[in-house]
Amino acid sequence: MSNKHKQIKSVYTLEFKQDAAKLVLKHDYTRQQAADHLGVSLSAIRRWVNAEKDPDEVGKKQPNLSLSAQDELIRLRKENKELRMEREILKKAAVFFAKETE
Repeated sequence: MSNKHKQIKSVYTLEFKQDAAKLVLKHDYTRQQAADHLGVSLSAIRRWVNAEKDPDEVGKKQPNLSLSAQDELIRLRKENKELRMEREILKKAAVFFAKETE
């Protein structure tokens, strides 16, 4: 398969996703109209709208995070990973320096 046929995954900002969802939720666009207007897939619009809906509207089948909560969760997971890595480095440094002082 040549490189011409590979799809590149688009990355959209949190604000873009929220604004796209508002078109459907507050401005009475259909999901298809919003997708066509913004040039994104219908499935992306569906996900974003579902994520922005009031939790009472969605029902209690599964907990859904809003787009801002999803964004914060991603940021916190990345920060957590970095802090764990830093802690491991500090542990190794402490062991190294403890051996040097003996």
